[in-house]
Amino acid sequence: MPTPPGRRPRRPAPSRQPLTQELVVETAIGVLDAEGLEAVTMRRVAQELGTGPASLYAHVSDKQELRELMLDRVAAEIRLPERPDPDRWREQLKEVAMEVRRVYTSHRDIAKVSMGLIPTGPHLLAVAEAQLGLMIAGGVPPKVAGLAVDTLGMYIDADAIEDTFYTATVKGDEDPWEHFHKYLAEIREYYKALPPGRYPHIVALVDDLTDEGGAERFEFGLDVLLRGIASYVEDAGGK
Repeated sequence: MPTPPGRRPRRPAPSRQPLTQELVVETAIGVLDAEGLEAVTMRRVAQELGTGPASLYAHVSDKQELRELMLDRVAAEIRLPERPDPDRWREQLKEVAMEVRRVYTSHRDIAKVSMGLIPTGPHLLAVAEAQLGLMIAGGVPPKVAGLAVDTLGMYIDADAIEDTFYTATVKGDEDPWEHFHKYLAEIREYYKALPPGRYPHIVALVDDLTDEGGAERFEFGLDVLLRGIASYVEDAGGK
């Protein structure tokens, strides 16, 4: 319709993107990546979407479900092997674990959601299925594989969460890892100053205890776990 005399022309309102569960989850992940998990609330996500919190409940039942959906969406980024190779099952299992850690640490403290969560989403189940398939293909007894997939998950979660603890104390524009290296250097000097008669091993192993290689430390712990899992194959007479 034309604008009546004496009135300003109205600008057409921008069309809103239809609200869907996928849009709600993607928006929540955007808040997570920018500010961390605690900032992800129904109210905050609704604000980002330009709507009210009540409209979100048609797509997610509560904040806990939203967090679980976020984690499953993040898990879609994990690259999994196409098929198990019985001769390389340990290497493949290690690669999957490194992939999970890479993805989790790229999304702030999303691993907090994974800790203590029994996976039900399709992408998390795909990760568990891949891990179980690799162990079974390598001759790991089914009972051990079932227990080991949970143990591996707890280790990966804990390591990813620890990364966020180191960076959470950073204030201002300081680089998180520069802050961490500075703090670690202070700890190293403190350990060196300890009385060696009381703490002989700590003083003697200062450099090893305060090694800055976070990825190397994670890989070492992972190798310990994988060797333990592989020992059950040997006990069963496998490879």
